[in-house]
Amino acid sequence: MEVKLLRADVNDAKELHTMQIESFRELLEKYQDFDTSPANESMEKVKARLKQEFTYFYFICIGSQKAGAIRIVDKKQTGKNKRISPIFILPEFQGQGIAQKAIQLCEEIHGKEDWELDTILQEQKNCHLYEKMGYRRVCETFSVNREITGLL
Repeated sequence: MEVKLLRADVNDAKELHTMQIESFRELLEKYQDFDTSPANESMEKVKARLKQEFTYFYFICIGSQKAGAIRIVDKKQTGKNKRISPIFILPEFQGQGIAQKAIQLCEEIHGKEDWELDTILQEQKNCHLYEKMGYRRVCETFSVNREITGLL
């Protein structure tokens, strides 16, 4: 299966927003995290991110089908980390190694050094993906709400 990245722009905001809601809906229902869940973000917030000069939003494609998206924050400054925030795969495409390949492609585009991300400690599949990709826990945790511990 060939995974490709297709750069998104502000004209894609509605489609990205819809995909983001669908991809994060299950986690929102599970954790009831209405303040920070991407499933509860407004389309205006997605548009604002797309307008940032340091944001690179890509659709993750399998052939001509859009399977998800990834946003890279890359200020292209020495000493500044690049950041994945967020990455999401539509439910019907999950568990196929697509996120792993998308991260590899982003590392090819933006460089392999100086990355950071955070995820939900309780979501072991997410933690496993990032650790399999070579990311290491720095053991900083923070409380998002009663149900979620964030992990940096």
